[in-house]
Amino acid sequence: MCFYNQKKFACGDWNWTSFAHQCNYEYRTGETCGMRLVNFTEYESKQCRLCEKIETKFRRRSQELERLDRWRREGGSLVATMSRSQQLVSDLEKEIYQLQTERDCKRKALS
Repeated sequence: MCFYNQKKFACGDWNWTSFAHQCNYEYRTGETCGMRLVNFTEYESKQCRLCEKIETKFRRRSQELERLDRWRREGGSLVATMSRSQQLVSDLEKEIYQLQTERDCKRKALS
């Protein structure tokens, strides 16, 4: 039951930060008992790393979709470019799904 500081993000995720102080159960110098208790919680106004990555991928995906719509409206004859852009959108959707799954697994493991 050693005490650590905690950082809580705007998205609801959190992580451990610095070691605060040692409990009485661990008698060896410099060792911790393994149980973590919150000493102080610092609130961040920004989102966690995973949520920022997910938002970045969503923005990139929406830009590609807008570009594809513009090419279709203009009667684009750039079939190769459009297929590459569609492949990029598909890849981004896979990456978004993987990041969301990672975030959900992390939340479930810690709750």
